[in-house]
Amino acid sequence: MSFLAPLETQQKCSAAEWAVRVDLAACYRLVELFGYSDLVFNHITAKVPGEQHRYLINHYGLAYDEVSASNLVKIDLEGRIVDPGPYEINPAGFVIHSAIHAAREDAVCVLHTHSPAATAVACLPEGLVPMTQGGFQFYERVAYHEYEGFALDESEKKRLVADLGKRNVMLLRNHGVITVGRSVAEAFRRMYFLEQACRIQLEVMRTGRAPRLPGAGVAEHTARNWESGDAGIGTAEPREWQALLRRLDRLDSSYRN
Repeated sequence: MSFLAPLETQQKCSAAEWAVRVDLAACYRLVELFGYSDLVFNHITAKVPGEQHRYLINHYGLAYDEVSASNLVKIDLEGRIVDPGPYEINPAGFVIHSAIHAAREDAVCVLHTHSPAATAVACLPEGLVPMTQGGFQFYERVAYHEYEGFALDESEKKRLVADLGKRNVMLLRNHGVITVGRSVAEAFRRMYFLEQACRIQLEVMRTGRAPRLPGAGVAEHTARNWESGDAGIGTAEPREWQALLRRLDRLDSSYRN
């Protein structure tokens, strides 16, 4: 499998595009690192800065820990590859992403996984029940989409977008989860805390005891703390992102290539 050399790809990109490529490649590596990946399936997409309806997606068949800035594929809203090369994508896998990108101007990054805890909670009738400070950011802020089989049907796009509305987290019943961000970093941060909230919910359920929950007013207040960026949390460019990149660099910096 032969790709363009990293320098050749970088020279073809604007500085802004290359920065997004590095962040998106890092996100793929982090999804793998934290155990949210599903072999070569699922996708994370990001808008190309300064280009109308152009997006970056993974080359179909690469493991998440093989994704790098230079082997991401640029496509249009119909999933057509913009720059010819030794690449291919999974067009069916872009159905969910294209629907959200088309409907939501603020959706710079769309992250879809089958992460274990969130997918398990998506199968529960009650869905997510936030129980912790990290989980309360999702209080009354989670959308749900009923399972319709593999998301291959173009007609499902309208229903998916209608179900998501203006929310940034959606549990796909019997399927997986989606987070949306104003940046790659924000989409990943939401996925991290969502998976954590779901994992804690499942752990509490295992005890067989009812959880002690704060009042609705406190949960809503905490959610607004997250949204307003109080205490340096909840911003579009989370401060923990650079720490995560440094962690990746210590492990394997090839995502930057």
